[in-house]
Amino acid sequence: MTARMTGRLTLAVSGTLVIALGAAACGASSTKTTSGASGANSADCADYKQYGDLKGKTVTVYTGIVTPEDQLLKDTWAPFEKCTGATIKGEFDKTFEAQILVRAKAGNLPDIGIMPQPGLLQTLVKTGKAVPANQATTDMVDKNFTASWKSYGSVDGKFYAPPQNASMKSLVWYSPKEFKDKSYTVPTTLDELKALSDKIAATGKKPWCAGIGSGEATGWPVTDWMEDFMLRTAGPEEYDKWVNHTIAFNSAEPTAALDAAGEYLKNSKYMNGGLGDVKSIASTTFQDGGLPILKGQCSFHRQASFYAANWPAGTKVAPDGDVFAFYLPGKTATDKPVLGGGEFMLAFRDAPEVHAFQTFVASTTWANLAEEGGGGRAVTPNKNADPAKCAAKCSEIDRLAIKVLQDPKAVFRFDGSDQMPSAVGSNSFWKQATNWITGQSTKDTVDKIEASWPK
Repeated sequence: MTARMTGRLTLAVSGTLVIALGAAACGASSTKTTSGASGANSADCADYKQYGDLKGKTVTVYTGIVTPEDQLLKDTWAPFEKCTGATIKGEFDKTFEAQILVRAKAGNLPDIGIMPQPGLLQTLVKTGKAVPANQATTDMVDKNFTASWKSYGSVDGKFYAPPQNASMKSLVWYSPKEFKDKSYTVPTTLDELKALSDKIAATGKKPWCAGIGSGEATGWPVTDWMEDFMLRTAGPEEYDKWVNHTIAFNSAEPTAALDAAGEYLKNSKYMNGGLGDVKSIASTTFQDGGLPILKGQCSFHRQASFYAANWPAGTKVAPDGDVFAFYLPGKTATDKPVLGGGEFMLAFRDAPEVHAFQTFVASTTWANLAEEGGGGRAVTPNKNADPAKCAAKCSEIDRLAIKVLQDPKAVFRFDGSDQMPSAVGSNSFWKQATNWITGQSTKDTVDKIEASWPK
């Protein structure tokens, strides 16, 4: 995700559940440290022989992942250090996204940068200073990740950066107790979701609640709603065309997707339980948007996995808890579009130790270490990772996200606005989405966003 995550994730981060990219925007000021030895004693060094003897070699890694997530990351590096003899020197800086571009201009790049979105990765590749992945890394990615994940680490058909962690956005938060008391069933299709919403609305209760306030980034949650519906109503191929501006922002498919989101967000019978009318969505912070579920004032809140960190202390987040989430369904029970984000390991130095570390992070060995560590590093798009590794430290939301991401039917797409030009994705899209919530028509909204697209 882009720098707008700084606006998004002004959460009270406890260190447990700002999954993957959310962590890149939150936390303390930058620190420099090498990884510790935690976890190294359990390493089976036979798994690391393929990386060679790297004694005396150092790999520098620069990232926006900061405390407390940085320690979880360093713990996954420790067995590699122990077994290969290499030193992985981490630099953890919440201003990463701005500073990596400054450092590229100054010629002061790290060996590896952890990219929080494809757009930044593409920008850095186009400086001519990035190094393509070698064959071993490419083979590892082909073995462990879907083609869509590989494509986000590629530029102009050349593969550069293996995926690391993932975040999942296609979730609906709800009250398991309410479902049990009312004998509701988790919807498996969009029609079922709509029917259940209508059923709840018929009782006089507003089934949905939402908030899109986020300071200068106000409006961003609407972009996620639209992206989720674009995937479901138009399909992944049209989604890609929309994101890449092969089709216009105001063409038929995106317009229909925003209208589909509007059947929820702009429906006075649905919104905004416990918070006000539809217009109150714009004045409610995204952090507060789902809290009425705990008071029984609404039933549903569409928000990403990182929202788990936003529930008040003492809230049990579990299938039998105070709140939990279910996958936002597709058109049919077999359609599995998934909207989310991810991180990618982009190299800037062509050296055996750098390539070896990239290959390691693309391996199932690394993915299982991340799952074992739990917290915000646990969610991986590696399809061969063992979900059982999450048993001890992963949260229930971690497990749900991993289950959905590893589903063979899952069709993953990266957050669309994070891939669009900044004039659109982190400017006009947010602003016009906010205007849409407060009364602007869908046509005016998509027309104004299209007009803002850089020529």
